[in-house]
Amino acid sequence: MTECAERPVVACYCATFLKPEMLHIYRQITSLRRVRPFVIAQKREEAERYPFTDVTIIPKPVLTHAWRRFWYRQVRDAPWQISRGEVQALLRVLNHKHAELLHIYFGHIAVHLLPLIRAWERPTVVSFHGADVTVDLEKPAYRAATRQMLDAVKLVLVRSDSLAAALIDVGCAAEKIRLQRTGIPIDDVPFRARQWPHDGRWRLLQACRLVEKKGLLTSLRAFAEFAKHYPEASFTIAGEGPLRETLEAEARALDVQDRVSFAGFVSQPELRDLFYRSHVFLHPSELSPDGNQEGVPNSMLEAMASGLPVFASNHGGIPEAIDDKVSGILVRERDDHALAAALLQATRNPQSLTAIARQGRAAVEQKFEQRIQTERLEQLYFEAIGQTTAELRAQ
Repeated sequence: MTECAERPVVACYCATFLKPEMLHIYRQITSLRRVRPFVIAQKREEAERYPFTDVTIIPKPVLTHAWRRFWYRQVRDAPWQISRGEVQALLRVLNHKHAELLHIYFGHIAVHLLPLIRAWERPTVVSFHGADVTVDLEKPAYRAATRQMLDAVKLVLVRSDSLAAALIDVGCAAEKIRLQRTGIPIDDVPFRARQWPHDGRWRLLQACRLVEKKGLLTSLRAFAEFAKHYPEASFTIAGEGPLRETLEAEARALDVQDRVSFAGFVSQPELRDLFYRSHVFLHPSELSPDGNQEGVPNSMLEAMASGLPVFASNHGGIPEAIDDKVSGILVRERDDHALAAALLQATRNPQSLTAIARQGRAAVEQKFEQRIQTERLEQLYFEAIGQTTAELRAQ
């Protein structure tokens, strides 16, 4: 039996391979063992950070792509879709590579690829991660196109039950949806028990994209209240994004600018170092005005794995990772007063943080361990391939 027959070839479509914050996708693709993945992308970024070798670049045709985007968005007020020429180029790659399955990362990207999904006779699966569940769905044409895409794919993968519920509301058939959680390589994030400060020098951390749904303004306001009781405390915000200037201005307005540091985008080793030098991790996510919500934040899971107690919000998929007051602390969205009160209560009883830290690590091991999630993904690939093979034979 040939290697190709033994291990089905899976095409992984990522429009950009890969943006800095997409480490979880790189981990997922490179951890596959029972299938042979290759990547199709429109452009490549961060190649040194993500040194995957089997990448086929099919750049978008600049002039016709710009015209099609204008026609669809401005004239039809609908999501643009790839041209017949782009479909043929993608089909040639899929057939040349003997791909047996196409995995499209992010639901709103799959909408643009609907002509390809319909033209290819092999199965397509699409994975939703959070924000892509709600992109432009308040517009009827976008909602209709998303439903057509969901009807056309074989399986729909979601990071959390909350995202599954949101897709069912959009019109996805429940029997197509499969839960496939983020995989965390827990061996790379060893647990370390923290020594709680006796001098009030608490070190708080949040690591994420600096966007509205991450609840960073709530974190800042809660920290400002916390710092009134612990004037030697500090708060580090790691990450980049459009809210950077707003957050810096808010820190000044709260008069905590000297105790808040903005670390910018950090590498994985740097992030791990921040984990181990911190005492508390914040992630009070919230639903943004455009309906953007979280699945289960990856940085939060890694913080939990490292032994860092997490204070988060009852939002999206977060309660699927954190059992309140057991493996973390949950408060209402946008409630900086509740978050500050929870921080003060816990830091006055540090032994409670010790218990939460250990249970947080256990929760990640049980639900999000990478090897288990990779095996789960491979099984879903085989399920989709098997379904399509049976259907083709029955024709």
